[in-house]
Amino acid sequence: MARPNVVLILVDDMGFSDIGCYGGEISTPNLDRLAAGGVRFSQFYNTARCSPSRASLLTGLHPHQTGIGILTGDTRPHGYPGNINDRCVTIAEVLKAAGYATCLSGKWHLAAELREPNDAWPTRRGFDRFFGTLTGCGSFFQPGTLMRGEVNVESEALRPDFFYTDAISDEAAAFVRDARPAGQPFFLYVAYTAPHWPLHARDEDMARYRGRFDEGWDVLRERRLARLRAEGILDASAGLTDRDPTQPAWNDAEYKEWQARRMEAYAAQIDRMDQGVGRILGALEETGALANTMIVFLSDNGASDEALPLVKLERFKERSDILRVRTRDGREVRIGNEPSIVPGAEDTYASYGRAWANLSNTPFRYYKQWTHEGGIATPFIVHWPEGALRNGSVVRAPFQLVDVLPMVLEATGAAYPSQHDGREILPYEGRSLLPALRGQTVPEATLYWEHTGNAAVRRGQWKLVRAHPLVKKYWVDTGDASRRPGMACDESYTWELYDLSTDRSAVHDVAGEHPEIVSELSGQWHAWAERVGVIPLQEIVDAFAERGLPYREAIG
Repeated sequence: MARPNVVLILVDDMGFSDIGCYGGEISTPNLDRLAAGGVRFSQFYNTARCSPSRASLLTGLHPHQTGIGILTGDTRPHGYPGNINDRCVTIAEVLKAAGYATCLSGKWHLAAELREPNDAWPTRRGFDRFFGTLTGCGSFFQPGTLMRGEVNVESEALRPDFFYTDAISDEAAAFVRDARPAGQPFFLYVAYTAPHWPLHARDEDMARYRGRFDEGWDVLRERRLARLRAEGILDASAGLTDRDPTQPAWNDAEYKEWQARRMEAYAAQIDRMDQGVGRILGALEETGALANTMIVFLSDNGASDEALPLVKLERFKERSDILRVRTRDGREVRIGNEPSIVPGAEDTYASYGRAWANLSNTPFRYYKQWTHEGGIATPFIVHWPEGALRNGSVVRAPFQLVDVLPMVLEATGAAYPSQHDGREILPYEGRSLLPALRGQTVPEATLYWEHTGNAAVRRGQWKLVRAHPLVKKYWVDTGDASRRPGMACDESYTWELYDLSTDRSAVHDVAGEHPEIVSELSGQWHAWAERVGVIPLQEIVDAFAERGLPYREAIG
């Protein structure tokens, strides 16, 4: 069989149960098609935040090993470089060396320097073709750091019909059509910014969801869990976690019409992304490439409960790479989450809030940045008609991002180097999940996570997890962006232990019943953290505090 093409589709800040084939109300016929003709995973994990997940996905390493421990800010000497480093190779570099044509359409977010090309830019990390943004998020109508290759093309977004999600999809489809006549296999990385805030959406997409969320988050969470069970993604061991204790019952919520509009805008963003996936599939079909193309779909972290602005408004407005303070026709952009700002239009800059994020992560607790299930559990779909997959099945074994690169290597026959461009390369950390896609057993591995002090380790049925005291305190204190971190925390770390074979939603902490497992797994986690270069969060927070900067900026 000819070497397969590989299409890797990553979405941004989407929850576990948003898309149709994972129980959601949002219309995603193209993703549902991939799921029906492919394989879904019920326990696949990302790394809780966008840049670290992208680094791990592309390299097969844990993010700390790549230089991306938090985000892309260079916080040395007390933190991480914020650049993808030269100790790793990307999937694009490996496949390019094996004769593949390579393209990135969409978000990069692995480089600290956004203006001057350097070795952390996608054009220097294996991608022949690049259209997209270097920064982490931004306006869908007028994104900052929009590039073609190494040339800034923000002027392209001045067209009245420009919408970033569509532009990403169109570039990806064009690459498929351009690459096929050349006879090369290709690697296409499609990195959408949807549905990351701001809630920008096309009017016609918003209209399709009018009224769909009017029953509110409580009823919809129950229905999602029922559909997840009916789809075979979850079983009876997954109960519905309690509603986030900081959020009201829907019956007690104020401004219900505005609240529903927020979720409608979020849904419209995902709908538009799915439409784009349909156009990419159309290009694959037109060129005869679909049958021998491995398509992988996932999200970079759990749903985001972030409130806008993230920091004080004037400080937030300084971020010209992610925020336009005026629309293309000169109107002032209204920033924040309040009933006077109905999201969707170009002159708004809002997020959808914690209660809806709680719905997006049904049935799990917590959100982006946390290493509890709500922060790291992602939909994961693989479709490859000629790949001898066990199509229509659900894989229940746990895997994580470091396992994707080994899967691609096995599928393509590409060799992983010990050196690249004269430098030594770290061996990848994962194991191929390709046998699992074919209904075979894959040897068990221990999975590890750390992000901003939040930590977890999973071995078999057992998951040990903790929230860093500062993160928990910041979250409970409603996320006031102006808090100063003189916040050295005297609270001790509290490990929680869950038996996910009987408690998939991780509700019943059994750490007190199994102290020997807590001791063993926590010891393994500490050894892993030292090996991969985890920097304690308190060191980073203290360094920022010395400069008079708040905790929010220390965590990116």
